[in-house]
Amino acid sequence: MSDDFMLDTDDLERRMNGALGSLRTEFASLRTGRASASMLEPVMVDAYGSMTPINQVGTVNVPEPRMVTINVWDKGLVGKVEKAIRESGLGINPQLNGTIIMLPIPELNEERRRELTKVAGQYAENARVSIRNIRRDGMDQIKKAKADGMSEDDQKFWETEMQDMTDKFIGQIDEQLETKQAEIMQV
Repeated sequence: MSDDFMLDTDDLERRMNGALGSLRTEFASLRTGRASASMLEPVMVDAYGSMTPINQVGTVNVPEPRMVTINVWDKGLVGKVEKAIRESGLGINPQLNGTIIMLPIPELNEERRRELTKVAGQYAENARVSIRNIRRDGMDQIKKAKADGMSEDDQKFWETEMQDMTDKFIGQIDEQLETKQAEIMQV
């Protein structure tokens, strides 16, 4: 019975990759003083009776390093898109030009940069916690198999596999955090 135990490493790795992908999405939404279309992803517009992502009501472009433009397809939604951006907490003041909304990205001051690096650190810590929770799930499977008669050698092997996978993903999180913090602090 113990010989047929196989830890589903593919599932655990897929879940860890999900946590890493979620971290990348959160990092993309952090403003670094440079224009990016992804910074508008969390902003939802009340369009046609439902909350809709901005990229589904207009074309989002980045024509220059400090400017994002949104070409709203429906003239009736221009005001709603502008309102959604103002209320999003991005700290950007939209400027209207017909159906085009221009978003000039202001320069970040030193204090705001430090705040953003702390936020990035919190996002990374949340991702680390997710990875550790997935490791715990894997370790629980191993303990259950041990109780069902798995040999101690097999238990050690699978625990080592689980820890190696965890260390690999935590290392990737740390690398991404370091990169993001350097990007934020770059003037």
